[in-house]
Amino acid sequence: MKTIYYHGQVYCGELPLKEAFIEADGKFVFAGTSEEAISQKTEGDVLVDLEGRFVCSGFNDSHMHLLGLGNALSSARLDGHTGSLEEVVECLRSFMESRTLRENSWIMGRGWNQDYFSGEKRMPDRYDLDKVSETVPVCAVRACGHCLVVNSRALELLGVTAETPQPDGGSIGMENGQPDGRFFDNAMDMVYEAIPAPDKEEIKEMLLAACRMLNSYGVTSCQTDDYCAFRAVPWQTVNEAYRELEQEGKLTVRVYEQCNLTSLEDLKAFVEAGNRTGVGSSWFKLGPLKLLGDGALGARTAYLSRPYADDPSTCGIPVFSQETLDEMIGYANEQGMQAAVHAIGDACLDRVLNAYEKALATCPREDHRHGIVHCQITRPDQLERIARLKLHIYAQSIFLDYDIHMVKERVGEELASTSYSWKTLMEKGVTVSNGTDCPVELPDALACMQCAVTRTTLRDHVGPYLPEQSFTVQEALDSYTLAGARASFEEETKGRIAPGMLADFVILGQNPFAVEAEKIREIPVEEVYAGGVKVWARE
Repeated sequence: MKTIYYHGQVYCGELPLKEAFIEADGKFVFAGTSEEAISQKTEGDVLVDLEGRFVCSGFNDSHMHLLGLGNALSSARLDGHTGSLEEVVECLRSFMESRTLRENSWIMGRGWNQDYFSGEKRMPDRYDLDKVSETVPVCAVRACGHCLVVNSRALELLGVTAETPQPDGGSIGMENGQPDGRFFDNAMDMVYEAIPAPDKEEIKEMLLAACRMLNSYGVTSCQTDDYCAFRAVPWQTVNEAYRELEQEGKLTVRVYEQCNLTSLEDLKAFVEAGNRTGVGSSWFKLGPLKLLGDGALGARTAYLSRPYADDPSTCGIPVFSQETLDEMIGYANEQGMQAAVHAIGDACLDRVLNAYEKALATCPREDHRHGIVHCQITRPDQLERIARLKLHIYAQSIFLDYDIHMVKERVGEELASTSYSWKTLMEKGVTVSNGTDCPVELPDALACMQCAVTRTTLRDHVGPYLPEQSFTVQEALDSYTLAGARASFEEETKGRIAPGMLADFVILGQNPFAVEAEKIREIPVEEVYAGGVKVWARE
């Protein structure tokens, strides 16, 4: 049986738009005119009138944290309550009062951002969270995920004192010689390791909740870093949860796992257990080695080549030494694994590019598709190296919504003038996919595409920032479909509405080529299909 969709505006990866397509057995089998499509109807086939609506391949968020999103959905949603420090505290208090707490429970929240606070724009500290509870441990994670704060009860449970050694690749906040409750980057691990870990069934519920949210934004594929969501949960458990959900027919998002492993020993054990890029199915597949190279601009932990313009006491925090990056990327490359490294600061990017260059000189690979996640603060010489090394870029255009307000202040005019230069990279032949780094941002694909096209903020329309770096609407759509598929070596199976491709598609209420660029995010997602099966509908 075939399903024939006709009388639509269908984007198949090129212009002009087509009118119709046909799906059978979970794949596209035709794309063309309505007349041609309807002429192929046989007994038992279903006709669907699109009534002029726009259709394109399902959106692919090429870097996010699906399990982290599921965990955030079961925690206090601070992203909607970050107008002031007092509002953050009140949200956490209300959340705690609405829960029946089990023994050893922590109160968790995520999404605060001190730059959005009215009044005093400082990070919360232990004493602020003591107002939530002095007896229950409380943890509130910054929106970027590179900083968190705990209350005094949590510090007591952790055994963190003024004498606690500072960890490599992170820092424990101190004030007046005592811990202030703030933890940055690698220092956060000691907090996460103390929080009771969910079991496999709870992980499955988190993943399903996250998939439902992604579907509501038109997302049918994601490339996700999940192994670091709960450091006490081994990667084997995460993989088992995904594979069980697939066997149960419950996955509604295709997952390409960005395998976050933090030591060469762990990476070798992972590979020796039979895990490599490409192992798996169309629903759950292992992707690249994922490494976290530095922190974030908002927390001033992104690793810069010069001191922060608004805080000359720091250049940020490198998570790995050059030697460790060389070892891990070199080993992954030798084993035929793809690699994807988070690099926001330009000094971090130098180290990552050095490691890729060394790995590929030692063991050349023509189609490695190694990549840079974020690739935000860049210099012209680095853009040339990225193109020469044929790297892939996992951009987050939606970060412009926040970063425009502070990038020049953080890094200075000179570095800001050559950063977030993803269009320049595309012009040099580099493939640039897009995503949201959810739960850093909501998995709002259309909002992300709007930022890519307008280079302005979403709410107050500040900008445009470096308008010459604006994507066309077609480039923005491709960054969420074709380019995302290429990032996972799947451009021959998804990312376009074309015969033989997986029938993952989204029906929108308006044509993004026809609306004002500033209104792309307002386009309603009406229906979402994965493998030809409807997985979400607006009504």
